[in-house]
Amino acid sequence: MRFIGENIHIISKKTRTAIEERNKEFIQDLAKRQAGVGMSWIDLNIGPARRGSEGVMQWLTSTILEVTDATFSFDTSNISEMEQGFKSVSNPQDCIVNSASGDPERLANMMGLAAKYNSNIISLTMSNETGIPKDPDGRLEIASIIIDKAAELGVDNTKILLDPLVLPVGVDQSQAMEALNSIKVFKESFDPQVLTTIGLSNVSNGSPRENRPLINRVFAVLAAGCGLDTAIIDAFDSELIRVIKVAETGKSEKESDNLYISIYNMMQEFGELEDVSYNKENPEEEAIYRTVKILMNKNIYAHNYLDENIAIK
Repeated sequence: MRFIGENIHIISKKTRTAIEERNKEFIQDLAKRQAGVGMSWIDLNIGPARRGSEGVMQWLTSTILEVTDATFSFDTSNISEMEQGFKSVSNPQDCIVNSASGDPERLANMMGLAAKYNSNIISLTMSNETGIPKDPDGRLEIASIIIDKAAELGVDNTKILLDPLVLPVGVDQSQAMEALNSIKVFKESFDPQVLTTIGLSNVSNGSPRENRPLINRVFAVLAAGCGLDTAIIDAFDSELIRVIKVAETGKSEKESDNLYISIYNMMQEFGELEDVSYNKENPEEEAIYRTVKILMNKNIYAHNYLDENIAIK
């Protein structure tokens, strides 16, 4: 799996202030640290970039390229600002338009930009009319509209990263499994095969802060087993990156890693959770297994689904 680092985001007060004040050192440090831990892309999320934000994407891009040879995911609904980012790099074909959706105007604008620069594009399987469909079939309908527009404009399937959109497990628990099933459906439905992505931290939004890293890691392993190609992640969660590598390579570094590997293999092989064995005396493995049951909708989610005796490391 390849990673898109999410850590330059306008929603962060410190990042927003650094951008407004054109604080190069702050932005460059964030970018260098993300590049240093192996992010394939650095996401530059400047939100809608309304009036008064002209030139932000160009400034961010040029500022980061002073200190690291990064590849970018340009994340804004402002098409003009996004294009300024593409014009500021020497490798626009490797960058990402983040993101299109099933809405006709947004899809045409974003897909048109991807076609112009031969770039990758994240496409959300939702629209203002339908919202986020509840099942894989509904998401596939929107994905098909996206793929048809891409073909019309000359964007190859291999440049498209379909996002099934993961809802917080604390909001609609069933949707975690529906998103996983959607990844499988997307990978099976198009020829040439499309790529897939998710915004990983969405799955744990609203959950207790101490539980969020574990929920994210377990969901990432489940999604990797379904064929997920990329994920937008917290680049500084080193344990998350380690766990995904362990699952994909099958090379454990500690006892609990064997459970992650088993979960990954279960999803790849369309297996059953009941057939996965683990050490119930190991608190870390017990926490992982309980989290799998929540995400697979086999136990009812509650914020205290992990009792105080379960260690989350």
